[in-house]
Amino acid sequence: MRMQSSGFTLVEVLVALVIFAVGLLGIAALHIESLNAGRTALNRTQAVALASDLADRIRANREACTVGTAVCEYESATGAVTAACENTTGCTPAELAATDVFRWRAIGAAQLPGFDAAVNWTEGTPNLYLITVEWIEPGAGDNNVYELRLQI
Repeated sequence: MRMQSSGFTLVEVLVALVIFAVGLLGIAALHIESLNAGRTALNRTQAVALASDLADRIRANREACTVGTAVCEYESATGAVTAACENTTGCTPAELAATDVFRWRAIGAAQLPGFDAAVNWTEGTPNLYLITVEWIEPGAGDNNVYELRLQI
């Protein structure tokens, strides 16, 4: 006589465990993808904020780009802090532009991996500025670029 047993067989339990493990792997992959998307969104937000910050600095120091001479200190500044810009004695527009670029690049390097930037100025009415922020997205093959066009 055979006894009837109730419950699950070992094969059924193993199949259920495999299905459960595949589901957990899918959830883990989805979590990793959401973390990557969050980091990408944060980097893009920081790039927009950095470009806007430099645009504000350019608006505040319009004299750094001399109309008629085709010279724009923001375009050519390599960046160095000028002591006169650190106190109340004041500094020239060119010195302020150099100080702005130095500080701005330091902030950008701290916030974005592989940060690089450029300012291109086109003299006219109004003057046109193209602020380009470039950074390397970890795990991506190419650089990301954000461009801000400014008319003053």
